[in-house]
Amino acid sequence: MNQEIRDKYEVVIGLEVHAQLQTESKIFAADAASFGASPNTHISPITLGHPGTLPKLNKRAVEFAMRMGIACNSQITENQYFDRKNYFYPDLPKGYQITQDKTPICMGGGVHVKLSTGEKTVRFHHIHLEEDAGKSLHTDGSSDSLLDYNRAGTPLIEMVTEPEIKSAEEAATFMTEVRKLVRYLGICDGNMEEGSLRCDVNISVMPVGSKVFGTKVEIKNMNSMRFIQKAIEYEIVRQIDAVENNEKIIQETRSFDPATGRTSGMREKESMNDYRYFPEPDLVPLVISEEWLSSVKAQMPALPWELLAKFTKEYGLPEYDAHVLTDSREIAEYFEATCKFTKHYKAVSNWIMGTVKSYLNDHNLDITQLSITPEQLAQLIQLVDEGKVSNSTASHQIFPEMIADNTKTPLQIAEAKNLIQQSNTDTLQTLVDEVLANNPAKVKEYKNGKKGLLSMFMGEIMKKSKGSADPKVTTALLQKTLENL
Repeated sequence: MNQEIRDKYEVVIGLEVHAQLQTESKIFAADAASFGASPNTHISPITLGHPGTLPKLNKRAVEFAMRMGIACNSQITENQYFDRKNYFYPDLPKGYQITQDKTPICMGGGVHVKLSTGEKTVRFHHIHLEEDAGKSLHTDGSSDSLLDYNRAGTPLIEMVTEPEIKSAEEAATFMTEVRKLVRYLGICDGNMEEGSLRCDVNISVMPVGSKVFGTKVEIKNMNSMRFIQKAIEYEIVRQIDAVENNEKIIQETRSFDPATGRTSGMREKESMNDYRYFPEPDLVPLVISEEWLSSVKAQMPALPWELLAKFTKEYGLPEYDAHVLTDSREIAEYFEATCKFTKHYKAVSNWIMGTVKSYLNDHNLDITQLSITPEQLAQLIQLVDEGKVSNSTASHQIFPEMIADNTKTPLQIAEAKNLIQQSNTDTLQTLVDEVLANNPAKVKEYKNGKKGLLSMFMGEIMKKSKGSADPKVTTALLQKTLENL
């Protein structure tokens, strides 16, 4: 698109983010809420909406929603009730969804994001609790739909932003921060590919400076950061082209096709009246007491921005290190656990960001699956700090042995493989003298100003010592010997 035309329009984006809560059972029934079971095995008469069945609210789901609100500085609603949202789809066997329309559990608040253009807080209009629907599956070559009700009734929070997101980058950055936050809070695994975190994108365009929003279009069920960006970028161009050509934009629900990078119309958007909301008669009102709210606040884990400040102030780490280490709650916890056994905080950071993360990435592992304990990593760092082994030896020879057999300490491995550095000056002096005696021409070149040969001499000494010579001590001896020749 011509940039001059693009600059005439302002983009307005709002997100409706759905996060499945990691409770053991569903929000209104005792069925298991776990992912990956065989179709229609986590169901019961309540899930299937049989006559005479009654829902019972899952207290844990309420507390998880409260955690999100507390983390986002939202106002927790004291008196709440649930509503019936009436619509018929085959993946909702009751013919309605139990949700919160008039009294969402959280009001206001927001999530802070850092963008290439600066920083801002993306505000929430509200966060509400509801139940998820099941899944409709369509097989190639068949006109039938297959229904799996395992997901029906899984507890959700829906986080509805204000319409103030201005770009595809901002939307994806916001979703990244939301995913990090729900994982830190332990309320959702954030696995977008499994659908446990997904969002609907509401997007419109209007002339720059206009006070009237354009016609809103909704893109449903986005479950990838990359797809969110691509769908928004495509839709911006499509809508601006339509306005420029005096075409009417229809308020509709659209889907995104990753293969083509295009959105396409599904159905015209329902109005709120079509849902015929009314209070759920089978559930009593929900009251959040001050005592209950205080109890949930007291159990809140450390949040990403709190750990970021702690890592820079208490541990003295550069801001870059702190950002990398706090990107994941598990990595942050491993770092802090290691720091209980050593004061070499920067060395711990370097090891986790370097050798440890490289190993995890190469083997597609999470740090919780690392066989080396924080105490063992601290012992390895201590070996390097004491000069018993070089950093290279620790990383390339001892670390892999610890992975293979974590019953041995780093020192035991170093001693068994004869990796302890020689620091005895008499032994090292003998090696220095031998190398210099074997290379008289190179010694002469060095004395004539070719100082780069120092690394060649060191390499020869390391070969003779089979890598066991202490680099610092050896370098000092070598330089002193050459000066005296």
